[in-house]
Amino acid sequence: MFRFRSQLFLVALTAVPSLVMLAPSQPVAPLHAEQKISGSSGAAPVRVGIDVLEDQNFQPLRGKRVGLVTNQTGVDSRGRRTIDALTSAPGVKLVALFSPEHGIHAKADGSVADSTDAATGLRIYSLYGDVRRPTEDMLRDLDVLVFDVQDAGVRFYTYITTMAYCMEAAKAYGISFVVLDRPNPLAGQVIEGPTLDPGRTSFTGYYPMPVRYAMTLGELALMFNSVSHIGADLHVVPMEGWRRSDTYDQTGLPWIPPSPNLRTVDAVFIYPGIEILQEEGLSVGRGTDTPFELLGSPSIDGDKLAAALNRRKIPGVHFAPATFTPTEGPNEKKVCHGIAIRVSDRATFRSMRTGLEITRVLLEMHDLASPLRGMSLLGSQSTLDRLNHGDAPAVIVAGWADDLEKFRQIRARYLLYH
Repeated sequence: MFRFRSQLFLVALTAVPSLVMLAPSQPVAPLHAEQKISGSSGAAPVRVGIDVLEDQNFQPLRGKRVGLVTNQTGVDSRGRRTIDALTSAPGVKLVALFSPEHGIHAKADGSVADSTDAATGLRIYSLYGDVRRPTEDMLRDLDVLVFDVQDAGVRFYTYITTMAYCMEAAKAYGISFVVLDRPNPLAGQVIEGPTLDPGRTSFTGYYPMPVRYAMTLGELALMFNSVSHIGADLHVVPMEGWRRSDTYDQTGLPWIPPSPNLRTVDAVFIYPGIEILQEEGLSVGRGTDTPFELLGSPSIDGDKLAAALNRRKIPGVHFAPATFTPTEGPNEKKVCHGIAIRVSDRATFRSMRTGLEITRVLLEMHDLASPLRGMSLLGSQSTLDRLNHGDAPAVIVAGWADDLEKFRQIRARYLLYH
């Protein structure tokens, strides 16, 4: 098993952050303000978990046989792959690699096969192919499984579930689990969207929480380990210098797309509220240069839709008519008419509210069939029912308040950063 110093600790703010350690049977106590890791002035780039591990000269992993779950986003602040950092780390034996959806290069769509890393010759086990959980055979020769992947901050983005499944497997097969933490690209303050119905948990919804949850993967791992009763031998290597108010482009780190269509931070902000509409037969801009910043279909009147949405004065966003031809997804290779979505103020923009407003207008224009039957990513039957009933989006959003507050109280116990 994984061995650290016997005492649980968070390093003081003036020291290099070390590992947040959680014994499998120990509940997580609320972190006091002085224990939480404070952000820097913002002058220097954020140092992510792999940077902190390098500062420790990889001491926590020395003498261990390591498996690494990662993709192209797993790099340190110098751009060196976590794969290569662990391969050359003194006393560390990197044994196997694992990739989430979209593969090790984060560029594939659909099922991904196992492969080999060209630089190291290591086997890459795909967790988005024949299996989605590490098997006993995959983990047999490991002492610890390390997770270093950039998340999108959205409940139905599957990297969250892959992490949780890996934690479950680590617990089942008696190895430790380490999360090298990274920023939530949407920052860590705004919680938004309906809570997932308890009976709808799936690969696109591991835990009943809102669409936008405002936590890092390290914080999520701590929460899942406790509230989902995983009980893994879990360790989080926190970041240094990240503040909850920091969006990704305020960290000083280069944006590396975590999947083929999340090419910019702007797209990530729009993504949660627009992606839910793809199931209704609309193109969300996949197969264009600006995924999630476009929405349309061959039958929509883009001028009419843009005008109707702008009249609603939805906070933080403006719409313009657009014509485009997607090369994938719904309406592939068809000329689509619709809207270009431009966020004008991230502080007031709410993607889920915007998605509901677009849905409401499209229903009124008869460009969506009523009643809506898709939108499974919403994960909330009551929200879908209220949309079908004709309730105003602002009223629907207000109806989420009690559930969001309950989640906020649960979440508060696992936050690592100010």
